[in-house]
Formats: sequence, C-alpha cells, structure tokens
Amino acid sequence: SFPGNLHLVMVLRPTGFFQRTFTDIGFRFSQEDFLLKLPVVMLSSVSDLLMYIDEQQLTPEFGGTLEYCHSEWVVFRTAIESFALTVKEIAQMLQSFGTELAETELPDDMYSIERILALRTEKYYQLKEDITAVTKEGNLLLSSFEEPDSGECSKDQLHERPGDWETVNRLLGQLREMETAFDGFWEKHQLKMEQYLQLWKFEQSFQEVKNAIEFLMGQQAELPDTGDSVPQVKQRLKDLGHFDGMAQDLIGKAQVVILHGHQLAANHHYALNLICQQCNELRHHSDVLSDEIKRKQMRLQKTLDLHTRLQQALQCCDEGAYLLANQQMDKCQSKEGAQKALQDIERFIESSSAYLNYDPQALHCDFESVLTSELKCQIQSVQVKLENVRSMFENRQSCFKKLLDKHVRPVQLVAPRPENPPRSKSPLFSPKHVVQALRVQPGTWSCHWGWSQHDAGEIHYCHSHHVINELIETERVYVEELFTVLTGYRAEMDNPAMLLLMPPVLRNRKDVLFGNMPEIYDFHNKIFLHSLESCLGAPERVGFCFLDRREDFQMYEKYCQNKPRSESLWRQCSESAFFQVSSVKLEHKLGLDSYLLKPVQRLTKYQLLLKELLKYSTSCDGVQELQEALVAMLDLLKSVNDSMHQISITGYDGDLSELGKVLMQGSFSVWTGHRKGPTKMKDLARFKPMQRHLFLYEKALVFCKKREEHGDGYDKTSSYSFKHFLKMNAVGITENVKGDHRKFEIWYSGREEVYVVQAQTVDLKMAWLNEIRKILFKQQE
Repeated sequence: SFPGNLHLVMVLRPTGFFQRTFTDIGFRFSQEDFLLKLPVVMLSSVSDLLMYIDEQQLTPEFGGTLEYCHSEWVVFRTAIESFALTVKEIAQMLQSFGTELAETELPDDMYSIERILALRTEKYYQLKEDITAVTKEGNLLLSSFEEPDSGECSKDQLHERPGDWETVNRLLGQLREMETAFDGFWEKHQLKMEQYLQLWKFEQSFQEVKNAIEFLMGQQAELPDTGDSVPQVKQRLKDLGHFDGMAQDLIGKAQVVILHGHQLAANHHYALNLICQQCNELRHHSDVLSDEIKRKQMRLQKTLDLHTRLQQALQCCDEGAYLLANQQMDKCQSKEGAQKALQDIERFIESSSAYLNYDPQALHCDFESVLTSELKCQIQSVQVKLENVRSMFENRQSCFKKLLDKHVRPVQLVAPRPENPPRSKSPLFSPKHVVQALRVQPGTWSCHWGWSQHDAGEIHYCHSHHVINELIETERVYVEELFTVLTGYRAEMDNPAMLLLMPPVLRNRKDVLFGNMPEIYDFHNKIFLHSLESCLGAPERVGFCFLDRREDFQMYEKYCQNKPRSESLWRQCSESAFFQVSSVKLEHKLGLDSYLLKPVQRLTKYQLLLKELLKYSTSCDGVQELQEALVAMLDLLKSVNDSMHQISITGYDGDLSELGKVLMQGSFSVWTGHRKGPTKMKDLARFKPMQRHLFLYEKALVFCKKREEHGDGYDKTSSYSFKHFLKMNAVGITENVKGDHRKFEIWYSGREEVYVVQAQTVDLKMAWLNEIRKILFKQQE
C-alpha cells in the first residue's frame, strides 16, 4: 500500500510502559510476516534515530531542527495544486478560443462581421484579465516560499531547493509563454479580421460603383452619336452633356474607391493583388466611359459643324434662287437694266463665295469620321443644289453679258404655237438654264417667257452631257497634276543641284514618298483619259471604259497601302528647303502632301460622278454597264479600305497573304465559349463581350484587338493586335442567336469553340453571313 519501494523501516518504540507493551505484543504477532518483506530496525530512543537520519531532516519532536507544520504544508500543497489546475484550465480556454477563431465561418454581411469582431475582442480582454489574475496568484504563492540565499548555498543546497518553489516557478513560466503566444496570435487574428472587414467594405463599394458604371455604359451605348438636323444634334449634345455630368460624378466616386484601395495596399493588406486588380478594373471602366462620352461629344460636335455648313450652303442657294427669281426680265432687256442685274449677281456671288464654292470632296475628307449614309445623301443633295445655283448664275451672267455686248433689242413676249415645233435659240433658252430655273422656282420662267414644261429626255441628256464633261475635264486636270508632281518633285530628287537641299532621310527614298504614282500616271495619261474622251459624243460608253480597265485600277490598292509610309516620311522632312524651293518653282499654293492625296480623292470622285451620271441615264443605252461600273468602283474602294486596315495588323506570326484576299473587315462584340467549359479565371468572368476587329479572308477568320488611334486628319492611324484565327475549313455558322437579331454564332471544329458575334446592325450581320456562306459553299463544291 506504499507508493514506492521501501528499503528500510525504523520503528521508534514508545517511552510509556503501556504503549510499549501494546506495541511489542502487536509487533510480535506480525513480525514474522513483516520481516519477510523488508528489514526493520527497532529504535529505543530518538537519539538512536539521529544515527540514521540527519537532524536537519527531522522535525524538533524527533530531535531534529527542521521547521515543519503539517497544516501549513497541506495549505501550500492545496494552493499549488489549485494554481496548477487553474493554469491548465487557462491553457484549455486559450486553446478553445484559438480553435473557435480558426474554425468559425464568417458571415456575409458587414453588421454580423463587426459584431463578431467586437465579441471576440471582448472575450480576448476577459481572457487577458484571467491570465493577469492567475499570474498575480502565482507570484503571491511564490513569494510565500523562502528562497535559499544563493550567496550562502552550496551546490548541494541549491540542488535541494524546495520542489514546491520550482513547481510554482515553472507554472508561472508556462503562463508567461502562453500569454505571449496568445497575444501574438490575437494580434494577427485581429489584423486579419479588420482587413477582412476593410476588404468587404471595399468590395461592396467597388461592386456598387462598377455596376453603376456598367449601367451608365449601357445607357451611353443607346445615345446616338449623329443626327439628321441641327436642332436634333443640338438636343443630343445637350442630353449628352447632362449624361456626362452624371458620369463625372460617378467617376469621382470611383476615384474615391480607388484611393481607398491604394491605402489598403500601402498598409500591406493580405488581399493586395485582388485590390490592385479591382482598382485597375475600376480605372479602366472609368476611362472607357469617359472616352466614349468624349468620342460621342466630338462626333456630335463635328456633325453639328457639318450640318451648320450644309444649312448655310442651302440658305445661300435659297437666297440666290430668290434673287434670280425676283429679277424682272423685261426690265433687264435694256443695257442699264442688264448691267444693274449683272452687278447684283456679282455682288451676291462675291458675298456668298465661301458657301457657293464648297468642295464636296473637302467636306468628305474633313468629316469622313462622322459621315453616315444619310449625311452623304445630304451632302450630295446640297452639292446638286449648289451646282444648279452656280449653273443658274453662270447662265444668267452669260446672258446679261451678251446683252451688254450686242445691245440687243428687247425680246417681244409671244406665246409659242403648237404647230411650230422649233423653239427659240436665245441664250436665255439653253436647256440647262431652264432646267435649273425650274428646279428653284417652278413657274417663274413660264410667267416671263410663256414656257410651262420641257421634254424630260432633253433635260436628262443635258445633265448627262454636263457630267461627262466634268468627268473628262477633271480627268485632264488630274493627269496634269500628277505630271507636275512627278516632274517638279520626284524627278528633282535625282538632280545633283538639289542634292544639298535634300535632308538625308529623304535620299534614295522616292519610291517610298511617291509609291507607284508613275504607274498610275502612265495608265491615266496613255490609256484612260483617251478612253473617256472617246465617250464625249457617246455617253452610253462610259460604263464600258471603267469595266474594260477594271483590273488596271487595282494599282490604287498598292498606292494606298504605301500611303502610311509616305505620310510618315513626309512628316519627317516637310519643312526642308528642297520642298520649299520645288513648291516655289511650280507655283504651288498647296504642299506636296495635298497632291499626294490626289489619287485617293480621285478614286472617290469616280463613284460620285458615276452615281450622278446614272441618275440621269435611267432610260439610255449602257445603263447596265454604268451600274456595273459603279459597283466595280465601290468594290475597289472597299477593297482598298480593307487592305489599308490589313496592313495595320501587328503580332501575326506568318504571312497574311497566304490567307487569301480580304473579303470583309469590321468591329464586333464577341462572346467566347468552350465545350469543355471555362478553364481560366478570365473565362469565368466573361459576362461582358470582348471588342474585336474581324478580318474575313478566303482561308481564315482573323480576330484582332483594335488599338487607339493617334494623330489628326490624314495622320490618324489605327493598329490591330492579332489575337487568334480560325481556319475556314473547320468553321460552321448558326445564323440566329436567341436574344438579339444582330447576333450570330461561329463555331469551330465541331463546336469545340463557340463565338457569339454581335454586329452593329442586322444588315451588316447579313452581309457577313452571305460572305461566309459563299466561302463554305465554295469549299463544299
């Protein structure tokens, strides 16, 4: 029943007679059994006990010097064991609290997170108070022991330091270590909880602003960036200004969120990458919204400028027509009357020259970025009206000048006889003049001259003749301009006398600056001009001229493809003395860059003249050929435009010419999908479309990303970063996609990859589908 191995038992016999007698009797009965287990030493007195045990290890009652009180020992042992148990409980509480912090799942709302953080903080401080109280208890317990004086103790005495003091000291050490570890753990946890709360608030703000910007982007996309009249464009500019105010307020909020994100990042937030990504995303959305609004404002402002010019030109036409209509022709038969009328006309022409002399080509070039089909029709309509008014003024001036030169008698007012078909041959009766007058003021001439109408065929023939004359005359001017450029600039680059004036960057680079202009000049000078001149008496042959030389016009594609290189070289050396001297020699008022643009302008002029000619040739021979010629020239313009875009593609590892001819190109919204499901994080977030510029070749469909344009006017350039391409022999299409009539689906390799493509209009979608269908049918054949 003893807790351990006993080596020796010392029995101190009682001193009283009766006690000793009872002990001896009792011991005698059990001595034999007792002695079998361990040796027993019988002591007759306390002094005998000192032979075996040192007096310092015995209490005074046994003759020793050790001060010992059993009741005090029990109190100390109870206190120590209670302290040890309390330390253990504290350790368990800390462990339990740590587990709770680590394993408890955080809620989704900010209020609950803040409440949990407050409760945990309160519990932390409660535990800290418990640790402080236990530490105080341990220190009090420790101070109740008498520590041996280290200066007077030997090694043996140090070794025999009371075990209770060591126990309490060790428990206090453990408590200090636990407190230090707990403080460190709590500090990290509290920081993470606060950062989690900060992140939650930041992401909430981010999502709110992002959703608001996306909503505004959707509204902005529905705002038109053009208009059909001055009041409409002004109203749309006003609406856009109001919208811009809302957008700027929202962008300001986005800046506050971005600043908050930067502060979190600067404080080493654990979600640094996510915060930076969302800041960048917000900044990108803000920039896109701001840029789109600015782009629409610029387009609307430019459209307003164009409408204002057209309105001024139309007003000028109306005023001119009113002036002519109100000239009393009977009073103009005299020399004085004709002279006064002529002065009125010349005064009007001089004051209105800025509007009467509008060049439609210049308008097309200046406002090319905002031209819609409706605006082009308006420009063409204004052009026709301006030409009519100019023609009316020229004819009226011609008539009055002839009257002044010949001093003719006043014309007698007589009604034409039905039986007498020939009409008067007076200069005032030129068919063209009458047609123009009838267009502006029907009935005016019948009032003065007795005419009510003219034969439609005669009118149309007159206009066709006028258009053909303009076509031939402008062709002669064009050839002459090319000749002066080639002789006055290009040839001079080989002149040794001009070599010193030429900048080094220009030397041996005339093929870059002028492209294949010599080839274009030879074609027009030797072939095409003569072909057009042969049509002077046969307008029905004009269409044949263009169709016969359709292949030759492909040389313009090469010229236009070289144009960016030419313009870049011109910008580097436009201020050089070489060009200034050459310009003075040629008496050119415009710079060389204006003449280098002539081939591009001429190509556009052809289709306008063909349209005008076709308008007045509806019942003549050669109309079908004329229509085909117009289609051919429009196709050429489209082909040139497509190839100009193609040369701006960057990043394609290969030869684009191997993909065949460019058939279509344009910008689309594209959504992507894969049969195996999204594999990248960015695919998971593809709820918004990508903006892609697509190039349809005969053998492949190329996806590019359009980069921002730089420069102004003709210096404006775009570039397209190559993304990927689909071979047409593995492409399939689905013509209709649920939700939007402008969408269609392109799938690749048996729907391994699917691309949902949204065109800007349904007509554009159908045009692309038709071209893709043609390629697929051709492959099947």
